[in-house]
Amino acid sequence: MSLTIEKGRSPGVGTTVNRKEQEMFGAKLSQPFWEKLLEWRGVAVGGLGVGAIVLGLRALGWLQPLEWGAYDKMFLLRPPEPPDDRITIVGLKEADIEALGSPISDEDLATLIETLSEFEPRAIGLDFYRNVPVEPGYDRLVEIFESTPNLFGIEKKVADDRGQAIGPPPVLAENNRVAVNDVTLDADGNLRRGLLFLTDENGVNHSSLGLVLAWLYLEAEPNFDPAAQTHPEYLQLGPAVFVPFEANDGGYVRADAGGYQILLNFRGPSGSFATVSVSDVLEGNADGDLFRDRVVLIGPLAPSLNDFFYTPYSHSLFPDFFTSPDETAGVEVQAHLTSQILSSALDGRPLIRVWPEPLETLWILAWSLWGGVVVWTLRQQRWMVFALMGSGLLLGGIAYGAFLLGWWIPIAPPLLGIVGSSVALTSYIAHLERQDRQLMMHLFGRHVTSTVAEEIWRQRHQILQEGRLVGQKATATVLFTDIKNFSTLAEEIDAEPLMRWLNEYMEGMAEVVLEHHGAIDKFIGDSVMAVFGVPLLRESEAEIAADAVAAVRCAVRMGQKLRELNQRWKRSGQPIISMRVGIATGPLVVGSLGSSQREDYTIIGDSVNVAARLESFDKELDGGICRILIGESTYRYVQGQFSIQLLGSALLKGRQKPVKIYQVMWEASNPPQTHPLKQIP
Repeated sequence: MSLTIEKGRSPGVGTTVNRKEQEMFGAKLSQPFWEKLLEWRGVAVGGLGVGAIVLGLRALGWLQPLEWGAYDKMFLLRPPEPPDDRITIVGLKEADIEALGSPISDEDLATLIETLSEFEPRAIGLDFYRNVPVEPGYDRLVEIFESTPNLFGIEKKVADDRGQAIGPPPVLAENNRVAVNDVTLDADGNLRRGLLFLTDENGVNHSSLGLVLAWLYLEAEPNFDPAAQTHPEYLQLGPAVFVPFEANDGGYVRADAGGYQILLNFRGPSGSFATVSVSDVLEGNADGDLFRDRVVLIGPLAPSLNDFFYTPYSHSLFPDFFTSPDETAGVEVQAHLTSQILSSALDGRPLIRVWPEPLETLWILAWSLWGGVVVWTLRQQRWMVFALMGSGLLLGGIAYGAFLLGWWIPIAPPLLGIVGSSVALTSYIAHLERQDRQLMMHLFGRHVTSTVAEEIWRQRHQILQEGRLVGQKATATVLFTDIKNFSTLAEEIDAEPLMRWLNEYMEGMAEVVLEHHGAIDKFIGDSVMAVFGVPLLRESEAEIAADAVAAVRCAVRMGQKLRELNQRWKRSGQPIISMRVGIATGPLVVGSLGSSQREDYTIIGDSVNVAARLESFDKELDGGICRILIGESTYRYVQGQFSIQLLGSALLKGRQKPVKIYQVMWEASNPPQTHPLKQIP
């Protein structure tokens, strides 16, 4: 059997197929290294292409909400940190407002500061705007301001959506003990950055309250000189180098990086610091150890004063549509900034750092490519989806581990790259398989039934290897047909009507073969060769027997089909004919054979020759409209299912031993054969 594969011709029954086309569905299975590299181009293009799209979306800022959300989740997943016992907040709560009024009077504020000073805190930060007197007690407050050198007040330098600029307490300003408490909110309204310095329109730097309080604390720390920094560019306190925030750091895109900002490393949600109410301090109910040798921050905690911000801890780990987001008071934000500076300088607590943009780009591209590699490598595996999910978990685990060490690395863009490249590669594979399927169906669809073609496609990885049909041993049934006295007939008919008439005959025979699940090898002149049992190989005796029965039934049906054709041809004045069929069953070797320019799907074996010899055996032996001769091996599988007569034994050409020859008596008019058998010439 030979399904010819020759360069430069299109596929069809008995025609040739470009080897390159065959390799489209065969070469994927076991190729030379360089061919595999060429095949992986699609993976590289798809993975890197999706990565480039993700980078483009990121550059446009469209992924900022996703990156901020992932960043916030890292805080929520991180184990709780212990409170910083170097900081205490004295908060003005709703109960204090009911008792003392709002704003708190200068008299009460002076008493509060004086009381706190008695416990000798290292620094006091007044997170109240106090640019105008609030009588009674202004003169006394001025005295307290002047006599408390470790007290710093605040001013708001920049007008924003939360209000206009607000000046400092005049007395503190005269003594250069004023800091700024401005904050920079992200586009989603959350606070993730802290300010160390603010530069005004005149180029003058103003220190933030958190930095000033931390500096005062460090000045009082034994064997620590905050002014002894060694870094030539950035603020350094001890081993901690505070690298300023840039506009495109982390998940930010073209953010406001004015002044000297850092990413806030919050210790936790609201309530992360020791807190005492103003009334408790004024009434003497507070423990002095909460203030001694500490940084004390005085500020509003009452919700009615509306000095609250959303932080990464404002939302829950999972969406909660029934609970209001938790907010953090402004005085707590200053406490977090102070604590971050102190813990980095004294405890080695990591600051939040980011990768350079080129490294982030490589990171995103690598994961996008990885998603494509997973899909391409495991495209035939059921657990490909689990591998992709595992990749996402691995990415999240790496990002989380890095966050615990103080690194914010992208997680949303590479995750999007994995998903995008997996979708792209899945579509690409589906496209390739559609092409491969069409090609395989084109190769085999006209040779076998659609059912067999579907099964060939399903088993393509077993059938094909190295761009060739794999050589395999098989047991199959071969069927040959031939038109009796065709040469004489061809001489009497013109070429065009002869070909038209012959094609009608061939088409009818091909239909019969396909109806019986046989595979048509080719048409050679007026001959048809068909095989039952390839290219899907049989593994059991029952299957081999079924193929033999199908072949004999096919031959019988061919005779019936020829009778129908003869009746039609007789009515139209065309010649009527008879035919011969030879059938043999036995072991074969099937596979591709040939050169790179021309290749055959070939059956090699004695059964092929036996079937051909049986068809041409003793042309004087009558068999009616369709003489069917079968070999002994076929007879063994079909006996009892057809009317069969043993003709005897004969020595077929090319064989050393005689073989038994049987005739299928499918027509009632078939007379028993009595004349002696001849050797095939």
